[in-house]
Amino acid sequence: MTKSWRDIIIGPQATVHEAWEVIDHGAMQIALVVDDTHHLKGTVTDGDIRRAVLSGKGLNIPVTEVMNANPTTGLTEEARDSWQRTMHKHSLRHLPILNTQGCVVDLARYNMPLEPERSTPVVIMAGGLGTRLRPLTENTPKPMIPVGPKPVLETIIGNFADQGFVNIYLCLNYKGEVIREHFGDGRHLGVNITYLQEDRRMGTAGALSLLPEPPTEAVIVMNGDLLTKVDFVRLIDFHNKQSFMPTMAMREHQQQIPYGVLKISDGYEVQELVEKPVERYYVNAGIYILNPETLQHVPDQKFYDMPTLFNTLMKNGEKVGGFPLRDYWVDIGRVEDLERASAEFSELFG
Repeated sequence: MTKSWRDIIIGPQATVHEAWEVIDHGAMQIALVVDDTHHLKGTVTDGDIRRAVLSGKGLNIPVTEVMNANPTTGLTEEARDSWQRTMHKHSLRHLPILNTQGCVVDLARYNMPLEPERSTPVVIMAGGLGTRLRPLTENTPKPMIPVGPKPVLETIIGNFADQGFVNIYLCLNYKGEVIREHFGDGRHLGVNITYLQEDRRMGTAGALSLLPEPPTEAVIVMNGDLLTKVDFVRLIDFHNKQSFMPTMAMREHQQQIPYGVLKISDGYEVQELVEKPVERYYVNAGIYILNPETLQHVPDQKFYDMPTLFNTLMKNGEKVGGFPLRDYWVDIGRVEDLERASAEFSELFG
């Protein structure tokens, strides 16, 4: 019986039958699907294979057709307690641990449940115009658009409440009265809601100057149009452990170049030709952790956005962090993404 994660890795070209053999020999009920550089492509469990067989799929199809392409993972920079929290939250036996390049370097095993709770101010930016979603937003503010049986903002607040965050600040502008009437003081959701009214558009950071008093602990700031399964306690633990001043959650974005890409020397000599390479980037996920000191850089009652704040802090030599987010995440700002989130809601959020 193997104890090493290296014995349960397979390539994306493997068949379901080959994956089944690896799972059986590894005795961990899981196999890790990785590319040649150990970049994690997905995971496959014995349950995934059973469901595929019951649905009529054969064992000779590629494992990529049955694997979980968006598995829950941990980071090498996180504490082991954080890994255990993640496994407990998602009812997992094992957790792939990734480095900053998204490559597997370890496999954590579940030992015991750990459920610490923390109370942190949460600021949700809910004042956007929702221009790209018109005509849906002509009479409804974007955060109040239904995804599943309720507005996306209600799902966001409920997710925070489930994780023990009860101090919620909603930044309002466009049709803010609709949001006020729906949520009231938040008592029915188990939270305390304070409203920050923007008399004019103040950007993704400017509204922080409206907080009634300076925070004494790190603040979570989040866009109000995100449907996500983020573990915010884990995010804060990461932020504190790394001693960052601000931390930005980030998503890995892949883009395949449809042409052969040339690397050229100064003398126009071709040094390398790569056919249709895949470029990987980290992009802003619209979720931030800010230490109280960072708010001193936000001007009072003026337009100010998060990229400006982060760039200012970096220019000042502050330690600025990025947290690679691999939990479920969809920005509903476009019609096609809203339709996708609506289709996936029942499966992921019950």
